[in-house]
Amino acid sequence: MRKVLIIFLLVIFIGVGIVGFWYWQKNIYSKDTLKLEILGPELVQAGQEIEYLVKMKNNGKVRLENPELIFQAPEQSILKDYSNLRVTQKIEDIYPGEQRTYSFKAQLFGEKDITLEAKAWLSYQPKNLKARFESKTTLTIRIEFIPLTFEFDLPLKVEKGEDIKFSLNYFSNIDYLLENLRVKIEYPSDFTFESSLPEALDENEWSLPPLVQASGGRIEINGLIEGKEGQKKVFRAQLGMLKDGDFWLLKETAQSIEIIESSLYISNLINNSPNYTANPGDFLHYEIYFKNIGKRPVQKKYIFARLEGEFFDLTTLKSNKGEFGQGDNTILWDWKNVPDLRFLDVGQEGKVEFWIRVKESVDYQVKNAKLRAEIALGEIEKVFETKINSQLTLFQKAYFTQEFFENLGSLPPKIGQAIDYVIVWQVENTCNELKNVKVKSALSENVQPTGKIFPEDAKFTYDSESKTVMWNIGEVNAWQSFENIPLILAFQVRLTPDFSQKGKTPLLIKESNILAEDNWTSEILEEKASAVNTTLPDDETVSPEQGIVEEQGIVEEQGIVE
Repeated sequence: MRKVLIIFLLVIFIGVGIVGFWYWQKNIYSKDTLKLEILGPELVQAGQEIEYLVKMKNNGKVRLENPELIFQAPEQSILKDYSNLRVTQKIEDIYPGEQRTYSFKAQLFGEKDITLEAKAWLSYQPKNLKARFESKTTLTIRIEFIPLTFEFDLPLKVEKGEDIKFSLNYFSNIDYLLENLRVKIEYPSDFTFESSLPEALDENEWSLPPLVQASGGRIEINGLIEGKEGQKKVFRAQLGMLKDGDFWLLKETAQSIEIIESSLYISNLINNSPNYTANPGDFLHYEIYFKNIGKRPVQKKYIFARLEGEFFDLTTLKSNKGEFGQGDNTILWDWKNVPDLRFLDVGQEGKVEFWIRVKESVDYQVKNAKLRAEIALGEIEKVFETKINSQLTLFQKAYFTQEFFENLGSLPPKIGQAIDYVIVWQVENTCNELKNVKVKSALSENVQPTGKIFPEDAKFTYDSESKTVMWNIGEVNAWQSFENIPLILAFQVRLTPDFSQKGKTPLLIKESNILAEDNWTSEILEEKASAVNTTLPDDETVSPEQGIVEEQGIVEEQGIVE
C-alpha cells in the first residue's frame, strides 16, 4: 500500500511539473522577438531633406500592449513638423506578425564627413505580463558633400610690413534658407586687423545675411602682415549657423601666404605732398615713384593703376606715357614706353605720373568720401587713399520783410530814424561730420543787435567794442540742410543812419566767415560769405532804391513833415 502511494504522488508531481513547464514556455517572452530598425540613406548632402523610416515587426505569438515609440533625431538636424528633436508617440497595440512603419523627415547639417546618429526606442508590455520591455536601434548617416562654397581670396606672396586686402567668399547652393549665419576667422601671428566690409562683430567674427539657394557674398578685410622672409602665414575660417545657442559648423577653409623680400618700393605724391587732402574741384597731380631696393636689377616690368570711387572726374584724366582702358579708370605703363621699367638697376628710382580732377560736387548721402588708387608693380600692390574734405557753405542774407520778428521802422531808411533788419545765416555741409563750427562777422557802423534771435537757444554772442557777432554751432552732421533740417540762425539788427550815410546804401554786416574741423580729414575748413548792405538783394519785396538813405526833416515851404 505504501508503495502504491509513493507511485501515485510521483505521478502527480511529474504531471504538475509538465503542466508548469508548458505554461512557463507559453508565457516566456524575449524582446528579441520584436524587430526594430531605422531605415535611411547612408550618405547625404548637408541641408538635404531625408526620410527616416522606423520599422517594427512583432515576430512573437502575443500581442504587445501599450506601446510607446520614441524617435531621437541627430544633433545638428532640423526635424520637419516637430519643434524638438525628440518625439514621443503612443501607438496602437501590435499584434503577432504585424509590421508597421513610421516616417520622420529631417535635414542634417554639419561639415564634410561628420556622422550623425538617429535613435529609436519602443517600450511595450506583452499580453498577460506585467513587466515592460524596451527595444532600441540606431542609424548613422555621414554627410559626404556640402553644397557651400567658402574660400579665401588671398595673394600668394606678400612683402613683410605690407598692407594687404583679401576677401572671404561664400556661396550657398543648399535648397534651404540658411539663417543666423556666422563666420569666424583665425588670423596668423603677426597679422594686424585694420578694417572690414561689412563691419565685424569683433575683429574675427561676422554675422551674415540669410542665404537662399544660389546666393552668396563676400567679406573684405584689410590688415597689416609682418614676418620673416620665407615664412608661410596660414589664415583659417569657419562658416556655421547658430541654433539654440550652439554653433553648427558647416564649412572650413584655410590658405597660406608666403612672406617675401621686397625688391621694389612704391611711394606716391599728390600735388607734391605725401599726405594730401583733396577738396571738391581740385586738380590732382599724381606722381608714382618706384625704387629698386633689392639685390639685382629689375627688368621688363609694368605698372597698372586703377582709380576707384565716384569722385574722380575721369573726363579730365591725362598721362604722358600711360595707356587708358576699362572705361578710362585704369592706366597701364608698359616697359616698352617707360625706360625705367625696362631696366632699373639696384638703388635706382623711376617715376610715372598722371593728372585728374576731383568732381566739383559730392553725391548726396555719401559719407567720409575718399579717392582710391590701386597701384600694381609686378607682384607688389599698393593702395593709396586720399580723403576728401567736406563742402562747407555759409550763406549770409538780410531781409526787411520776413517771418521771424516784427521790425521797427519803414523803408527807405532815414537819417536819425531807427529801422530794423533781420540777418540770416545758413550753413550747409556735405559728406563729413564737423566739429568746433563757428560763424563770425562784424556789424557795420550805426548797426547794433536788438537781442532778438532765432532759435532762442542758439549760442549767439556780441562784443560791443569790436562789434563782433559770433554763432558757436559746435557739431554739424554730414549732409546738414540737405535732409530737410536747415541749419539757420536769424538775428535782428537796428540801423540808425547818420548824415554821413545820406544818399548811400550802408553796410549792415561785414563779410562773414565760418571755421570748422573736419572729423574725417582732420583739416580746418574755412569759407566766407559776402557783406550785405541795405539794398537787401535777397529780399524780393525790396527794390534797390529802397535801400538808399534819405534825409528826414521838414520841408519848410510846404510845412509838411516827411
